[in-house]
This record gives sequence, structure tokens and C-alpha cells, in this order.
Amino acid sequence: MKLLYRGPARQELHEGYAKRRRIDQDAPVVSASELRIEAPVERVWQLIADPTGWPQVLPGRRVLELDAGVAEDADFVWAMGRTVMRARFAVVDVNRELTWSAVAMGVRAIDRQVLTPTPDGATVLRIEESMAAPLIGLLFSADRLRGQHEDWLRAVKAAAEQQD
Repeated sequence: MKLLYRGPARQELHEGYAKRRRIDQDAPVVSASELRIEAPVERVWQLIADPTGWPQVLPGRRVLELDAGVAEDADFVWAMGRTVMRARFAVVDVNRELTWSAVAMGVRAIDRQVLTPTPDGATVLRIEESMAAPLIGLLFSADRLRGQHEDWLRAVKAAAEQQD
């Protein structure tokens, strides 16, 4: 029953899902969105792979700890509003994918950002995320998560396209 589904343990979530470039499709809250950005993939990558710069892209996101930088298996702590997330980078594939697993208030999540260059020099940025915890579906909907993703995508698009 998805209502009580808590998802895999944090280590399995990281190793068995995030590092294998997949989210937890069984999670009660799953969302995916994508947006075409009229900027080269390298520019989009610079924005998403610089957590300390996230607040300039979209206010309300901030990094609290990033000791080892953006590297596979490096831990970091970031916040979106008042929600603090303890995260670990799983995939750092330059200009292609940035994926991490995270835990916040008992919620186990995977966030994937996948970049696809287009033949005409633009980039398609896709976000996929899963969130699992007992009763999470009653407190946080896939539509709300999709809205957060779309806000981020629009902000990255504006920042990347503004640099021209």
C-alpha cells in the first residue's frame, strides 16, 4: 500500500537507485518535468552544478554545507525554504546528469537533473524526483512537486538565456 510505503533504506536508495540513474518509481510522490533552454549544455550545467549559486538562480534555495564540493558520494546539506535536506551526490556526469539522494524529515528522496543537448545548440533539462515516507502522499502531492520543478526549470532557463 503506497500510503504506508517508506521506500528503501537510505544506503539502498543511494546505491541501488540514485547511483544507477533511477528514481523510486514505487514512491507515493513521483514527478518529472522538462523544459527546452535556449543555451548550450555547458552553460546550463554551470548553473545546476553550482549549489552555492542556487540562491541567485531561484531565491529560497541555499546550501548550508558543501565540504567536499560537487563529487560523487560527497555529502551536502541544503535547504528550500525551511526544509533542510541532508543529501549525497550520486551521479556527477559533467554536462549530462546531476543526481542525488536525500533525507528530510523522514522523507527519502532522489532528485535527477538530466541535460540533453539539441542539434541546434539548445538544451533540454529534465527533472525527475521520487519522495517516499509513510503518509507523504497526504501531505505533499505530485502536483506540488511538479510545480516546484517547473519553478526551478523556468529559473534555470531565465538565468541561462540571460547570459547571452
